[in-house]
Amino acid sequence: QVQLVESGGGLVQAGGSLRLSCAASGRTFSSYVMGWFRQAPGKEREVVAAIRWRTGFTYVANSVKGRFTISRDNAKNTVSLQMNSLRPDDTALYYCAADGYGSGSSLEEAYEYWGQGTQVTVSS
Repeated sequence: QVQLVESGGGLVQAGGSLRLSCAASGRTFSSYVMGWFRQAPGKEREVVAAIRWRTGFTYVANSVKGRFTISRDNAKNTVSLQMNSLRPDDTALYYCAADGYGSGSSLEEAYEYWGQGTQVTVSS
C-alpha cells in the first residue's frame, strides 16, 4: 500500500525558507509522477510542482517559479520541495501526491495517492 508522509511545514516570516519532504513507501515509484499541491483557506487545491521520478523532469507553477524547487532522492525515496522567498500568500496546507500512471497532468484528479498534508504559514 502506498504511503506518503509529509514533513517540514511550519511558521516562517515573509522572505524566509522552508523545505518540505515527502517520504514515499509501499511501491516502486520509478514510473510515477510525484506532485506537491497546496490548498489555502477558501481556495481550491492547486498544483505547485511535479517531478517525473525516472527522468527527474520537473514542472513548477508560474506562481512559484524561481522561488520553489522540486527534487527527488532515489536512495531515500523522498521528494522534496525547497521553498525560498516565501510570501504570506504561500500560506496553505501542502500535500504530496503520487500519479501512478505517470500522466504528467497538473490536475489533482490524475493523482491517486495523497499524504495528509503539512501546514505552511508565512507571516508578514
